[in-house]
Amino acid sequence: MTTSLPAESPSAQARATDPPADHPPQGASQGVSQDAAQGSLRRSMTSRHLVMIAMGGVIGSGLFLSSGYTISQAGPLGAVLAYLVGAFVVYLVMTCLGELACAYPVSGAFHIYASRSINPATGFTTAWLYWLTWAVALGSEFTACGLLMQRWFPSVSVWVWCVVCAAVVFTVNAISARVFGETEYWFSLIKVAAVVALIVLGGAAIFGFHPLSDQHAALPHLFENFDTPGGLFPHGLSGVMVTVLAAFYAFSGSELIGVAAGETDDPSRAVPKALRVTVIRLLVFFAGAITVIAAMIPYDKVGLDESPFVTVFTTIGIPYAPDVMNFVIITALLSAGNSGLYSCARMLFSLAEEGQAPQLLRRLNSRQIPMAALVVSMLGGLASLLSSVVAAQTVYLVLVSIAGFAAVAVWMSIAASQFFHRRAFLRAGGDVRTLPYRTPLYPVVPVLAFLLCLVSLVGVALDPAQVAALYFGVPFVAACYLYYYLRHRRRGSGTTAS
Repeated sequence: MTTSLPAESPSAQARATDPPADHPPQGASQGVSQDAAQGSLRRSMTSRHLVMIAMGGVIGSGLFLSSGYTISQAGPLGAVLAYLVGAFVVYLVMTCLGELACAYPVSGAFHIYASRSINPATGFTTAWLYWLTWAVALGSEFTACGLLMQRWFPSVSVWVWCVVCAAVVFTVNAISARVFGETEYWFSLIKVAAVVALIVLGGAAIFGFHPLSDQHAALPHLFENFDTPGGLFPHGLSGVMVTVLAAFYAFSGSELIGVAAGETDDPSRAVPKALRVTVIRLLVFFAGAITVIAAMIPYDKVGLDESPFVTVFTTIGIPYAPDVMNFVIITALLSAGNSGLYSCARMLFSLAEEGQAPQLLRRLNSRQIPMAALVVSMLGGLASLLSSVVAAQTVYLVLVSIAGFAAVAVWMSIAASQFFHRRAFLRAGGDVRTLPYRTPLYPVVPVLAFLLCLVSLVGVALDPAQVAALYFGVPFVAACYLYYYLRHRRRGSGTTAS
């Protein structure tokens, strides 16, 4: 990985050579050099790994388990529209991410974008928001895996499976970035196969082709379930609005491409390709799956008591559907945990490179893995798991609320970073034609992405079920800024390691 922070130089010294926020980075028009610096992370992943890492971060229990709840809240058509809006916002954010990831192809790069383009305090805050998001996710993924495994092993305690899952995820991350990428590829492929099977088989059943089903008369025809007794929007536009917010959170994880850019071979080519493919696939998979589920199951009969995938597969006669989907969902949870631990470790590593975290966290082992950052991140996930058991209504509630807020806050940071990055690049006389990837329709795209994310946070304030995200998220952001200025600004450069 090549950054403006050489491995052999003191961080404060190197930071003094970084371009200020008002100027574009050196080499922004050609991307950062591909030569790996001594003691840097190894560039061993390809665009196919990036695509599946992003897919793995997005396609998870939210789609396999909670999609039924979103349909029940918004109605069939409302849910489809909500996910289309979510996919549109993902596209806007991903186009912003593409330009930044090619300009700064460094591991754990979200806070690098914000530090260079906005200010270091915003970068510091973005990093800790994102780290906490995935640390909380780790705890919840391990718990869910343990609960699901009890379907087959009811006599084994949940905590045993939590330990097993944590050990598997940690081992995969500790071997090498290439092994992580390959494992995530196959984990994600299983999930993608399940979604494709739902779309193809469920779509065929909608049009009357369901040879395995023994309840032909009960199956809906075409989209008759969309015409509900309460009309196309049985819970009104407010139900659709709440579902749009859920869709935003459901698509979070697609930005993992930016985290892995620093360990990707030829990022100026691989990152844009991965972004394009990811957005298209997410649109097809999410919109397709939600459409099929909404068409197959009446909106007032779909909920959280059973995965809608199980309901659809059972309805069309797929044998062993509950067991198959139990395996797929466990795979989805392991995949999310795998990506989450990777993201946490790289974020801490990147913070340490910037001098905003203890320098121990930037040390690499012989396999170029930031092992100290990996261990600290795993401990954070286990602490989240413990708090979910002993302090579910206090500490864990705060952590989950901040994590939910952080997902949209990070997207806003990406959009704002691209806006200021391009503006500084143009002011310095840069030619956008030399950029390896450029966000289209500047400044409309970053501004629109930022505003839509901001509107979603306003919507959170109007939803009693989600308003805790603001109660705890906004003070957490304020505390990060305050800590940064008190801890770093008084030291002069603002980059002395903690």
